[in-house]
Amino acid sequence: MTLKIAFCASPVPSAQEALTQLVDRYGSVPEDQADVIVALGGDGFMLATLHRTQDLAAPVYGMNRGTVGFLMNEYREDDLLARLDVAEEAVLNPLAMRATCADGSVHEALAINEVSLLRQGPQAARLRISVDGRLRMAELVCDGALVSTPAGSTAYNYSAHGPILPIRSDVLALTAIAPFRPRRWRGALLPKTALVLIEIEEADKRPVMADADSRSVRDVVRVEIRSAPEIEHRILFDPGHGLEERLIQEQFV
Repeated sequence: MTLKIAFCASPVPSAQEALTQLVDRYGSVPEDQADVIVALGGDGFMLATLHRTQDLAAPVYGMNRGTVGFLMNEYREDDLLARLDVAEEAVLNPLAMRATCADGSVHEALAINEVSLLRQGPQAARLRISVDGRLRMAELVCDGALVSTPAGSTAYNYSAHGPILPIRSDVLALTAIAPFRPRRWRGALLPKTALVLIEIEEADKRPVMADADSRSVRDVVRVEIRSAPEIEHRILFDPGHGLEERLIQEQFV
């Protein structure tokens, strides 16, 4: 049986050029009719594709036409069908964010990498952190904080000195961004089932925004974050180059 492929690409010229070449060679079908979706671009485009296609049955296989390409495979025009035939699948559960703003509006979003809270103005944020209904930190003065999945632990979380998490670990990373008080606090590891509540103190004086995979909400006063195991993102990698191996490699560079 012929594999039905749906190709999609970011707007950058290198991705669009690859799209034309691959469609000419392999053909393309609508995404809702595909056995596999091939995304051409960088990590940002892969995240956007996973979010956009989360209700479809087809897994997503990425080829790097961007910069870092942590979630992507090497770009090659040849032997695509053979690579897809032996590709290894990883299943990712996103985070669910529920953010309440100062005007009372509520915004919900999903994040495959992380949910981050960031100060909007020149003054540091003052955050109050509870986990599963229990107050764990009465005041964290910082530039922000984030909750990361294992898949996202090498991204913003790692830049903020958070830990790299094994892809199969049932934990989340709670990481401070430039903490001022407590100065030496670098975060915590939480069970995947944890419900994290972050409340913003003096929100009118020290405004904070929340961001879920680059979808931002301004002037938040409280943000609830939890894992969403009911949602599964299926992503394909070449054998020996899956997320587990990449997360290990990142710790030795």
